[in-house]
Amino acid sequence: MSDLQKLLTWLSPAFPVGAFAWSAGLEAAIVKGVVIDRASTQQWIEGILAHGGLRTDAILFAHAHRGSTHATALHDLADLCLALTPARERHDETTITGDAFATAAKAWPSPVLDILPRPCPYPIAVGAIAASHGIELQAALTAYLTATVHAQVSVAVRLIPIGQSDGLAIMAALERPISEMAVLCEHATLDDIGSIAYAADIAQMAHETLTTRIFRS
Repeated sequence: MSDLQKLLTWLSPAFPVGAFAWSAGLEAAIVKGVVIDRASTQQWIEGILAHGGLRTDAILFAHAHRGSTHATALHDLADLCLALTPARERHDETTITGDAFATAAKAWPSPVLDILPRPCPYPIAVGAIAASHGIELQAALTAYLTATVHAQVSVAVRLIPIGQSDGLAIMAALERPISEMAVLCEHATLDDIGSIAYAADIAQMAHETLTTRIFRS
């Protein structure tokens, strides 16, 4: 039960990592008119889950979970994660939220907090800290992916806007893809990392050129 409580707390929108301020490029896609309604929102999010940065982060999360007692392994994973970020704002997003997560998690003391890299990408921080508290990888991955998808849906609900009913319908529809991706990423090797979500990468690059912006990425 305590594992579930930790995951619900750590991955809640109320946990102080500032995730609400970032859109991972979705704002740029909305402004450009690529994402305009429930269907296109679901397609966009499912694309980054299956083929984009979210899948990559989940694989790195799993390896950080398994390597949580090895400082060198965590530093190498952090370097790889940052090398794979397609845009400056995406780099800022993952490091700022990751460092904030590690700082907030000090309320639950753990030796891993002393060996985390700085800066620490968000999936590395969450994966390693979850492991240090004995939280099972599959549960942690599912919670991480679910929370990240929900954050993307929240961006669309607020910015398009698509409304709460459509947002909830997307969340419900993506439950199975999230579970399947958690299973895949749990067993994936680093060689399995690869992204073909070019539109999402370009949107992340284009975001910094928007004249008016609500989100930081």
